[in-house]
Amino acid sequence: MRAVVCREYGPPESLVVADIPSAPLGRGEVRVRISAAALNFADTLIIEGKYQVKPPVPFVPGFEAAGTVVEAAPDAGIAPGTRVIVVLDHGAFAEEVVCPAALAFPIPDGMDFDVAASFPVAYGTAHAALALRAHLRPGEVLLVLGAAGGVGLAAVEIGKAMGATVIAAARGADKLALARAHGADHAVDYERENLRVAVRKAVGRGVDVVFDPVGGELFDVALRLLEWEGRMVVIGFAAGGIPQIPANVLLVKNIGVLGLYWGTYWKRAPERVRAEFEQLLAWWQAGKLKPVVSRRFPLDAVAAAMAELTERRATGKVVLRMQP
Repeated sequence: MRAVVCREYGPPESLVVADIPSAPLGRGEVRVRISAAALNFADTLIIEGKYQVKPPVPFVPGFEAAGTVVEAAPDAGIAPGTRVIVVLDHGAFAEEVVCPAALAFPIPDGMDFDVAASFPVAYGTAHAALALRAHLRPGEVLLVLGAAGGVGLAAVEIGKAMGATVIAAARGADKLALARAHGADHAVDYERENLRVAVRKAVGRGVDVVFDPVGGELFDVALRLLEWEGRMVVIGFAAGGIPQIPANVLLVKNIGVLGLYWGTYWKRAPERVRAEFEQLLAWWQAGKLKPVVSRRFPLDAVAAAMAELTERRATGKVVLRMQP
């Protein structure tokens, strides 16, 4: 089968597309013919050896994909022919994958492969951040940084589904319009506006929860926007800079900064993840979640697809197509 292979840690241009052997099928596993796989900012880190998990080379990157079960172990509980979403430690950028059946979720009727592949990481991360870590409550004010990216848009939609007033912060009018179309009550262009002033003008006060996949200079501004007993959830550092947390500000304002590495929930609390997926897919079926796929690339163009993320051009998700 053809797959994207990271033979040595390095930039996207060092990746190669090669033929590799198919993996054997074990107990409780399924073999899935992949139709589409979605990219995440973490993919650009893992291939350079900068992610929280550092798989030994060579390896196939990719955390999420969607396709069709073509073979299943007798104890897998999923029949061949079932369309599924799969979530992986890595390995999604390939024409085929073997994974535990517990990590394969049936795709609802009406959801296509591109959308299905784009669903788990962005929506799972956003939901875990807001529900499991920040405990966002109806009526609270939520500030979403990087609100037009895949995980940012997911946070906007989930925040609205949970009953919050949502402020979307992003760069550029087009991105702000997209965030508003997905439910944001207010939108701030932090490249042209002072974030602190614009937020207070929009809602008349600070915010209760901050969702931050950006880091950098915006972290400190957003931290100081938190109201008493506010919570900030750190998702990642797309801006490149890892901020330092001023402990005195936490003390004086009674606020908290929380981290979220969603991947650990699969190993430590899988029952919570399955419950998350049930809620998220129910919201999708109710029309409350509308994943956006902004660009589609063939497998051979993986470096160009990753550039959409590293150069921060992407709105919504970027997908690699394996099958028509």
